[in-house]
Amino acid sequence: MSHPLIWPSKTFFYPIGNTSAVSVTADLPPEEPACVLLLGCGDPRNILHTVATETHSRPLDFTCCDVEPAVLARNVLLFTLIMDGQASATIWNVFYHFRLDAKSHKVLIDQCNKLIDLSENGQQWRDSQYGATLRMATDYTLSELRRHWGLYAAMPELPAHHRNAIDQEFRTQAKKNAGRVGTVTRSLGPLLLQGTDVVASSLTSYWKSGTTFTDGKSLAEATILNPTFVYSLAGETHSVHYATDPLTPFHLASAFAGAKLPTFPQVIKAAKVQFDNWCTSFSTAISKPPLLVVRSIVGDAMAVCHSLRLFAGTGVLRPGIPVAQWKTHLIQFNPWEYVDSPQPAPTCFNVIHTSNLEDHIGLLNVLIPAAPLLSANASSVMYTESLLALASDPTKEFIEHLKADITVMGLLLGICPVDYLCGFASRSNTHELPNAQFGSSKKAKDINIGQFQQIVTWRSPSSCDLIASQIQIPPPSFDPYQMATFFYDVYQSLYAQESALTFWNQNNTRRPGDYLRAVGSSNITAYYTREAFVLFLKSVKDRLQPTDDDWASAVSRFNNRLLDTWSRENMETLHYQDLIGHLRRYGLYRARTFTRSARKVGPFAPWATIPDLIRIVLVVPRHELHVLEGSNADEVGTPPLHCEIFGSNCLNLFTSVHAAFGRAVSVGTKDKPQVVFEEDLKGWKGKSPLVVSFTAPAYLLTELVPPNEVGVAFAVRNTPAACATLIKKLGMSLRIFSAKLLDSTLVHILPEPPLPAKRMQAGAQAGPTTSAFAPSSVRDEIGKADRAVIDFDEDCEHVSTLAIRVNITDETSLKLFSAEGSKAVPDIEQVSACVVKVALGGRVQHVVFPFPVVGSQHRLRLARKSRYIEVLVPPSRSFMEDGMKFNPYPVVRNGSTIFPWSIHRISPSSLPVLNVNSAKDLKKWLGLHIASMMSNRERKLRKKRKHDALMFAKDTIHMIFTYAAGIEDAKKPRRIFQLVDEVKKNSDTIFFVDKLRFDGASHTVVCDGYVFAGTPAWIQSIIGTPLEKSFGQLLTNADVVRVPIFQGEMQGWKQLLPAFAERCRTWSHNANCEYNLEGNTIPLSEEMEEVPLCSCGQGKEVEGMLAVPLWKPFAPYVTRVAISPLFAVSYLESVGRARGGGQGRKCAVCRGKGKGDAGLKTCSGCKKVRYCSDACQKKDWKAHKPKCKA
Repeated sequence: MSHPLIWPSKTFFYPIGNTSAVSVTADLPPEEPACVLLLGCGDPRNILHTVATETHSRPLDFTCCDVEPAVLARNVLLFTLIMDGQASATIWNVFYHFRLDAKSHKVLIDQCNKLIDLSENGQQWRDSQYGATLRMATDYTLSELRRHWGLYAAMPELPAHHRNAIDQEFRTQAKKNAGRVGTVTRSLGPLLLQGTDVVASSLTSYWKSGTTFTDGKSLAEATILNPTFVYSLAGETHSVHYATDPLTPFHLASAFAGAKLPTFPQVIKAAKVQFDNWCTSFSTAISKPPLLVVRSIVGDAMAVCHSLRLFAGTGVLRPGIPVAQWKTHLIQFNPWEYVDSPQPAPTCFNVIHTSNLEDHIGLLNVLIPAAPLLSANASSVMYTESLLALASDPTKEFIEHLKADITVMGLLLGICPVDYLCGFASRSNTHELPNAQFGSSKKAKDINIGQFQQIVTWRSPSSCDLIASQIQIPPPSFDPYQMATFFYDVYQSLYAQESALTFWNQNNTRRPGDYLRAVGSSNITAYYTREAFVLFLKSVKDRLQPTDDDWASAVSRFNNRLLDTWSRENMETLHYQDLIGHLRRYGLYRARTFTRSARKVGPFAPWATIPDLIRIVLVVPRHELHVLEGSNADEVGTPPLHCEIFGSNCLNLFTSVHAAFGRAVSVGTKDKPQVVFEEDLKGWKGKSPLVVSFTAPAYLLTELVPPNEVGVAFAVRNTPAACATLIKKLGMSLRIFSAKLLDSTLVHILPEPPLPAKRMQAGAQAGPTTSAFAPSSVRDEIGKADRAVIDFDEDCEHVSTLAIRVNITDETSLKLFSAEGSKAVPDIEQVSACVVKVALGGRVQHVVFPFPVVGSQHRLRLARKSRYIEVLVPPSRSFMEDGMKFNPYPVVRNGSTIFPWSIHRISPSSLPVLNVNSAKDLKKWLGLHIASMMSNRERKLRKKRKHDALMFAKDTIHMIFTYAAGIEDAKKPRRIFQLVDEVKKNSDTIFFVDKLRFDGASHTVVCDGYVFAGTPAWIQSIIGTPLEKSFGQLLTNADVVRVPIFQGEMQGWKQLLPAFAERCRTWSHNANCEYNLEGNTIPLSEEMEEVPLCSCGQGKEVEGMLAVPLWKPFAPYVTRVAISPLFAVSYLESVGRARGGGQGRKCAVCRGKGKGDAGLKTCSGCKKVRYCSDACQKKDWKAHKPKCKA
C-alpha cells in the first residue's frame, strides 16, 4: 500500500458530488471512441453531463471505480430508473432527497426489489434488461451492490425506535448546519459574488427539510428517511458529509444572468431542468447499443489501477490485491467481462479522471498507478483535481504536491500538465479565490482548512507537436549518478515532515497561523509510505527501460547516499528496513543486507528454505482498540498507523500495513506455514479482533536480537497532530498493542509470495521501440538517432539539457563530416516544439525530442572520428523561448481524427445563452471575469506595450468580449470584429459574434460565432458580383469594430483559429481535407492574406449568419468558432527560484541546504557544483572529476 493505513474515526459518505459536473470527453476528438476510467467516481454527474454534451455518435465506455459501494449502488439505481422511463422529477427525489414522500419512497423500494431479483449472480445480471449497458467488473462489486439494495429495501421493516434513532442523527446534523454556507457557491462560477446571497441558505434549507422542495404541501409529505443515505462504509448510520448539497453538481451561473436576480425556487428549477436534460440524453444514448457502457468496480483507486496493470501485463485475473483497507476480499476481475466477452473490458484508457483523490492520498499516489493505464494516443488525457487548501497560498500548492520539478517529472512519468507547457488554461478557477480562506485558532484541531479547486489536465509532453505526436518516441536515458541524487531529493521531499521532530525543524520559522495550520493538517498530509517511493522508482524504471547496469548504479548510489546521511534527526534508520524490503519485493534492488540470510532459528527452524521477505500477521484483540474506539472522534481525528518490529536495542517501522476484522486461522504446517483469514462482515460493528499484516526482511527476526526478545507492535504514527492528542492516551510510544514475536496465538510468520511475473506478448521487444511509423515530413537521411539523454543541472533538481546523438551512417554525410581536415558544421533549425532539423550538405535529419525544447539555445558535440553529431538543447515550458511558443494552440492529429491540444472542446448549441440586453450588472461581473485571464506580469507588459504574443491575443479577446457584450460601448453590443494589422493597416480576418454563451462546466463564457478568412483571390472572385456590394456594405458598417493587431499577433491568431474551430465542430473532416494533403500543416498558413483553416467547416452550422441580413451573403464562406478567454495559470506565474548565490541550494553529497552564499562552497574548477564542507567535496571528487571542467 502506497498510502498509510488511517484510523477512521470519521468516515464521511458523499452520496452527491461536491463539484460541478464536467464533460470527461471534452479533450478528445469527437469521433474517437472514449474509454474512460473514473477513479473515485462519486455520483454519476460527470457521466450524465458527458453524455448530454456529446456532438457525435461514438462509443462511450466508462469504468467507474469507487471504494464506497453505496456510491455505486446509488448510481446503478439511478441509471436503471432512467432506463425504465421513470419521470425525472421522481428520480430527482429518489436520488437527491434524504426525506421522501410516500410515492417516491415506493418507487425506490420497488426498484430495489427488482434489482435484487435480477442480481443473484453475474450471468443473471448480464441477461437482464440492464446488463448490456450496466456492467460489473467483479463479482464482488455485484454482490456489494446487491447487498446495499437489500438494505435499502429492508429498512422500512426496521423497528420504529431504530429508524427514529437514525432519523435523529440527521436532525442533529441539520441543527449544526444552520447558518452554514456550503460549497454550492462554487457552481456559480463567474457570478459567485452576485449569486452567493441567493444560494447562501441552500445548505441550511436542504438539511432542515431533507429536500429541495419549497412549497408547504410537498415539504409536509416528505417525511420518510431515504435509506440510500443511511447505509455506507460507516455502517447503518448518518455519515453523509455535512456540506452535501444537491445544487452543487449543477451549473448555476446562467440562472443569475437575467434582468433581475432569481429567487431560490427558480435556482432549484434551473437545476432540475439540467437534470431532466441529463436523463433524456442518457435514455436516448442507451437506445443505440452498444454505444454506451457503464462499468462498476468496488475498490480502492490505487488497488484497482495496480490490478488492471497487472492483469494487462500478466493475464492474471486475481492479482492478490485487497479491494481496500479494512477488507480482505481480493480483487478478481470477472472472466467474462475481461477475457471471454466479444468486447472485453478495457485495461488502458484515453481518458482518466481522478476526482480529488490527491487531497486524500497525495498527487504522486494518483499519478504513479494511473499514468501507465493511459493509452499511447496523442489525444489521451488525464485529469487531477484538488480541493483542499492547506497552505497560506493555495494557488501554489500544486508544485509542492508534485515533490519535484514539473519538467523532470514529465520526462520520467511520460505525462505533463498542459497549462505548464502552453502557459494558459481555457478553464477558469479565478472565482475560487474567495473560497480559499483560512481561519485561525490557538488549537490545531480548530484550524479551518479552506478550499481552492484546481483541475490540471495532463498529456504526453511530446503530443503537443504535430510531428512528434505521430511518432513513437523512445524514452530518455539518464546519468545514474545524477538520477541517484534526484531520487534522494524526491525521497527527502516525500518524508521531510513525517515525524514530529522533523516537522518542527521544517516549520519552526513559520508564522504562528501557518504553523498551527500545518499541525492541524499533519494527519491529512501523511500521504506516503516507503512503498510509495518504491512504486515511483518502479514507474520510472518501467517507462525509461534503462540498462541493468545503469539502473543498478542509480539505485545503489541512492542507497549509499541515504546511508551516508543517516541521522537521529531524519529518523531514516527506523524506516530503512521497510524501504529495502519493498525494493527487494518489486525486483528493483537487493541491498547488501540480504546477503546474510536469516538463520534457521526461532520461527524459521522448521522451514526448508528462508526467503528474503516474510509477511508478519499480528492479531490485535478487540479490547485493545478501545482506547481509540471509545474516544471522541473529533479529538482522535484520523491519524496514520504503522507496525513495528522492536527489540532491546532496535526499532523498525513498517508503514505499508493492511488491516481487517476477523480471524487468522493457521492451516499450514510448521515447515510450510499458511493462514486463512475469515473476515467478520460486521467490521467495526462486530466483536472480532483486528488482523494486521505487513512485509519485512526475514533476517530482522534473527540477526539483530534473539527471536525470543523480538516484539511486534501496532501503533499510531507520531505526526504532530497525533502527538498533540494521543500521547496522553497511548504514551510516548503511541503503541496500541504489542506482542512477542514467538507468541503463535497472536503472531503468524509466513513466506511472502512473489509478485505476478510480467508476460511477454508475441513479438514484443524487451527494449525501447523506435518509431511506429514516421510521417513523410520526418526525414532521417544522415544516420540513426539514439534516445535522448537527460542531463540535470548542478543541483540535480532541474533538467539542464536533453541530448540526442545522431550516429552518421549515410556515406555522403560521412565523407563531408569525417574526411581528414573536414570542418563541416551542420546547420541547426528548430521546426516545431519538439523537433530540431539537422542539415549537413544536402542531407537532412529531424531529431525528435520527448519534450518541447529551446532550439535557439542549442549546442553541438561533433565527433568526427567517432562519426556522430550530438545535439544538446534545454527543455522548454511556458514563458520560455521556442518550445510551444512555436504554436501554443496546436491542433493535432490522432490517426484520422483532429483535435485542439490545449483548448477544451464544447458543444455551443447546448450551452445557455447570455442575453446581454437584459443581463443585470453585466459590466461588473463579466468585465471582471474577462479581465481575470491576465496575470500581473501580463498586465505590466500590456501597460508598457511590450511584445508578448499570448498577452496580445488575450487583449484582443478581451476587446471582442467587451464590445460583443456592450460593456465597452454602452449604446449597444457590437458583433462584427475586423482584425487590422497596426503597421500595414491590412486585414484578412473578420469575426461575426452570434451569441455569448455560458460554459458552465469550465466556469467561463464563450463567444459563439463565425470567422471569415479572406484572400486576394477571393476578393478578385467577387468583383462584379452582388457579393462585392455586400462586402463593401459590411466593411463600411458603423458597427464594425476594428481591432488593432500588433507585432507577431496575427501569426498567433492564424494558429488560434483552427483550435477555436475544432473545439466546436459537429461536422467531420472529409477525405479531401486540406489538413491531410502532403506537406500541409495545421494551420495551413500563418501568413497575412492566406487561409489558416481547411474548407471542411465552411458554410456549416451557419444559422446565426443566415438570421442577420448583413451577414447572410457570407454564410457560405465562414467557419464556426468558439472564442473563449485564455486564463493565466495561478501556479505558474511565480514559478521558479533565484538562480544566483547559494540560497536554497543543496550540497552535492549530503544534500544539506546552504544559508546564503557563505553556506556552500563552489567547486573551483567548474564553478557549478556546491559542497557544504571539504569532507563532502573530497568524498565526491572521484565521481565529479571526469565531469569537472577544471
